[in-house]
Amino acid sequence: MSSTPALRALAALGIEVTLHPYAYDPKAEATGLQAAEALGIDPTVMLKTLMVEVDGKPACCVIPSDRQLSMKRVASAFGAKSAAMMPVLKAEKLTGYHVGGISPFGQKRAVPTVIEASACTAPRIWINAGQRGLILSLPPEAALIALHAKALPLIA
Repeated sequence: MSSTPALRALAALGIEVTLHPYAYDPKAEATGLQAAEALGIDPTVMLKTLMVEVDGKPACCVIPSDRQLSMKRVASAFGAKSAAMMPVLKAEKLTGYHVGGISPFGQKRAVPTVIEASACTAPRIWINAGQRGLILSLPPEAALIALHAKALPLIA
């Protein structure tokens, strides 16, 4: 199994994860939903990493793969006036990952991160491990600690 920046960052913090490789489909409309289906995981705990800009500054939102962000809630979660999705090329450059393989862990530059509160009630959550076709699972508390993140409502 290849080591990604996400896996190295978590290992450096002493956080143990379970890896779940799957057959990534580049044609899938929603990679998080495709991963959930491939692994037989409930989409409410298969989380997707979305890069956003709040008042023009980069931030990261981690939400269930079957849900959509509420930009109003995103702005509120980061104490900002406005929020918008980050353009793909900018997100890839900022994180060091390719879309479909963006992980909130081990990004090139740490940015403020919020995980959808409803997902944090599950015993484990599944998040991209930093490459297409590789998911990691861990307790939500470990993810919050590793990311210095908050659990707040983000979804519509």
